[in-house]
Order: sequence, then structure tokens, then C-alpha cells
Amino acid sequence: MRKNPSQSHRTSVQAVKSRLALISLMLSAAGLVLVGRLVHLQIIQHDRLLAQSEKQYLRSVEITSGRGNIYDRNRNQLATNIQVESVYADPKSVVEKTTTARILARVLGLNPSAVLKKLKSNRHFVWIKRKSELNAVENLKQLDLVGVGFIAETKRYYPKRKLAASTLGFVGLDNQGLAGIEHFHHAVLKGNPQRTVLEKDARGRFLWTTAHAQDINRGKQDVVLALDEVIQFIAERELSRQVKEYQAKSGLAIVMDPFTGAVYAMASAPEFNPNNYAAYPSHIWRNDAVASAYEPGSIFKPIVAAASIQEGLAGPDDIFFCENGSFKIGTSRIGEASNHQFGWLTLRNIIAKSSNIGAIKIAQILGKRRFFDYIQKFGFGRKLGVDLPGEASGSVKGIKQWSGLSLASMSFGHEISVTPIQMVSAISAIANGGVLIRPRLTHAILKNGVLDRTFEPEGIQTVLSEETSRQMINILKSVVKTGTGAKAAIPGFEVAGKTGTAQKIDPKTHTYSQTKYLASFIGFVPADAPRLVILVMIDEPQKLYWGGEVAAPVFQKIARKTLRYLLIPSSLDEVLVLDRA
Repeated sequence: MRKNPSQSHRTSVQAVKSRLALISLMLSAAGLVLVGRLVHLQIIQHDRLLAQSEKQYLRSVEITSGRGNIYDRNRNQLATNIQVESVYADPKSVVEKTTTARILARVLGLNPSAVLKKLKSNRHFVWIKRKSELNAVENLKQLDLVGVGFIAETKRYYPKRKLAASTLGFVGLDNQGLAGIEHFHHAVLKGNPQRTVLEKDARGRFLWTTAHAQDINRGKQDVVLALDEVIQFIAERELSRQVKEYQAKSGLAIVMDPFTGAVYAMASAPEFNPNNYAAYPSHIWRNDAVASAYEPGSIFKPIVAAASIQEGLAGPDDIFFCENGSFKIGTSRIGEASNHQFGWLTLRNIIAKSSNIGAIKIAQILGKRRFFDYIQKFGFGRKLGVDLPGEASGSVKGIKQWSGLSLASMSFGHEISVTPIQMVSAISAIANGGVLIRPRLTHAILKNGVLDRTFEPEGIQTVLSEETSRQMINILKSVVKTGTGAKAAIPGFEVAGKTGTAQKIDPKTHTYSQTKYLASFIGFVPADAPRLVILVMIDEPQKLYWGGEVAAPVFQKIARKTLRYLLIPSSLDEVLVLDRA
């Protein structure tokens, strides 16, 4: 039976329509899937994929730049920054790892195995050497090593090299202050974090760009110190010469204004160069002027003398029997230094001739309680708040811990340990009219080169009356005029001071050594209108060990040259008087 042609046509058209509908449905479904995928990639996973993409051609490294400068009181630069370059690598881009490691190690002076280990890491960025030498960097640039690049950074630089190194301190690779002023004022000096963006070129090498770097000098702060580079140089040179001359273990010197507490110099020997501090033993980095404590010996005798005068218990001309050089306390017998045999001495001559027994007699009339109170009033046994890290407090035993010999021993500077800066502050109180002044290293802070704030002199407390101060000044003049400090005398100036020769404790026997001494001299000048208090300490000198022989001459040279530098007139200077009539 034959089909109707029109019916057959209609069936064919219907079939075509069905197929087209199915294809359209499939295309629509595919389109929806594609759109969904695009939505997932472009919106839902946008941030993650973008980060992965940027990892392929961008790197961001944070470095710190713009660290503040350190100046002396006359704005001479003591610490600044120089431009250097650091070497890095993209291990993923380095093909010849062994060869590249060998070249990098040779040019940069590194261990080849350590460099190769870095190049074999799975990271996209590794430091090879931070803050490299410029000539080495230039040599590497000429070699054009694939996967190796360079970033400009700043490196801390001390233009005066060893000058004031133990006071200035130093910084680490990331400009973190590690010692001295650099550490104490790190929050001020630290500079700004700088985000450095690295971008790959066509060869897969990272390129350094500052397009997104911050302004490294914005908000930059500098520190102005009370130190004077000329006085610091004088103190270091004279101290180092004496340490070398007497083959001493070490030495230190401090120069301070007794009225303001401004520390003009703080010298140490041996010295180190903070530009390469790691090349020196770590104990040399320590600033012994504030961080170490010593038994001061006879330079402590003015403390007991001043206390007895202030309390009205003795006067400069009161006399004491000094037992002809041998004094028994309990079962112990105490003698004089160098076997002197003093009979009757005035308080003035007890200090001038440095009689141990005389100092004991003064302490006995003062008594334990009052002596202990004055030790504390003069600032011993506690931190003074010096603007340097690591300040020690020294050691002062409480009265309950004193033995039967403690009062006697402490009167001439044994059984007590003090820091050199404490000793300078205490003698300054005698020199300036009786006020204990806080020593001060920092003079001012600059912000963007403009004065932001200053640090004013700060009195801690009044210790003595002006009358007691004047009497003590006259007593300490006699030490230089007629006593043990003759080698501290300066032509044209009156000098007041005190010598010290302290036996050191032998760490093996825990008794006083017969061969190791700390020689010292502390004094001020001009005596009646003091501008400078100077302490010199020479640790374990050979040949001679008396403070008057070893330390006093250093005081004399530092003081004489500093007085000349500060244009302080002497009595020998000619004065030109103009007749205006």
C-alpha cells in the first residue's frame, strides 16, 4: 500500500525539527556549562588564580631603608647609610645549578655547597648574599647568569671607623640595631619598610623595580649625640697609647660635663670597627663604661669623706691616728698601700696621701647606717637610667649582709662594685655643688632634618650642700698639688681628683690577687669652675700599676688637649685689655 506523499513529507520535517531541538538543547547545555565554568574561574576563584598567575612573573620582597643618621653634638656624621646591592636567585629559572653555584661562590666568597643547596630549593626566590661588595656585583653582572638578579639596598656605614664604636654599636643585615645607640634608639632610627617588586623578563629573570616602593626618607629621624668627635678622638688615642705602653688587658675613659651630664667621650681599648664587627671577639663589643662593674679602690674614698663632712662629723683639718701603717680589726690586720706608715693625718691628707686606715677611721665615725645611706644617695647600687642598653647597677650589699670587715673594706673601695659611669656621676656631684646628675648620651632627635625634640639636663637628687662641695673640692685639689695625683697636674689650671689602685679578685682562689690591679684616676678641671669630669681606668697594667703613675698621666693629656679644644682659658694665657678711654 503506498504512503501519502504529503504525510511522508510531514514526518520528515518533524524528524528534522526534533534533531534541531536536540542539538539546540545540547548547545544550550554546553553554553551553560561554559558560562558556569567562566563564572567559577573569573569570580569564585579569581583571587586564587590571580595570585598563582602573579607567582609566575612577580615577586615582592620587603627590605628596610632610610635608617636615620647618628651625629655628634656638632652635627658631624658618625653613622649613615650607603647604597649597596644584594644578590638573589630564582632556583626555578637556574638550569645549570652546579655551574652557577660554583661561579657565585667563587665571586662572592661563599661556600659552594651552601649556594648549591639554595639553588636546589623549590622556592622562586632565595637570597644568595645580602649587601655584597660592589666589585663582586659588577663582576656577576658581566657574567649575565640566568636566574640570578640584584636588588639595591642600603648598608649601615660608620665613616669614622673605630671612633666611639662601643657607644654607637652596630646593626644586623636587616638594619636591626644590635648594640649601643643603634639598639637603644632603634625605634627612632629604624627607617621605613620598603616593598620591592620583582618582575620577570622574557628569559625568566627577575627585574628590580621601584615602581611600588615607598618614599624611604618620609618621616626619617636622626639622633644627635652629646658626644664630641674631637674629644672622643683625643680620649681614644691617649687611652690606647697607655694600654699599649703598659701591656694592659683593657682600658676605658669617660669625659662628662658635671653640670649637664652631657657625655663628651666614652672611650674603650681595645677597639673594634663596627663596619665589620663580626671579625672581632664579642666581648670587645661591650661598653664597659656602663655594662661592667668593678671594685673602685681608692677613688671611692671621697665618698666617705664627703659624707662625714656633710653630716658635720669631721672637717678637712680634723686629725685621725692612722696606726703607723697597721690596723687590727677583729682577727684581721689591714695595712697601707706600698707599706706606708702614717701616724696622725688630717682628713685632707688622708685623701691626699690615700690612707686606707685613715678612710676606715672616717667610716667608723660615720657608722654603717649613714655610710650605707650616702652610698645610695651618690647613685651606687642602682641604674642611673643612662641612654645605652645593658646598663649594670653594680653591687652594694645590704647592711644585714655586711661582715665585721665590710665597713672598713668599703671605705677604701673594696667589697663594693660600681660602674664607671656611676663613679663619674658621683664625683660630678662633688664638683657641681652637690647635685647627682643623670649622665646623658643623647642631645636631640631630628625629624626630616628639623629639630624635633631635645634632651635637657636632669638632676636626680641633691646629695651635698654647696659648702660641703667647696670643702671637698679643696681637699681633692691637694691630691694633685701635694699627694698621689701629681702627674694629673696641668700648667695654668687647678685640678682636683683622686687616684685609685684596686687589687682584683683572683677567680681561682677568690682572694685578692697580688699581681692583678685596676689603676684609675678620676678628677675635674678647672677645679673651682668645673667644665670636665674625666675618669681613666687601666685594667691589669704591667710594669707599674699605681693609679697615680699609670692613669693620672692619661687624665692629664686628655684634659689638657680638651681644654685647649674648648678654648677654656688658663691662668697662663695673656689677656689683652683694650683701653676705650
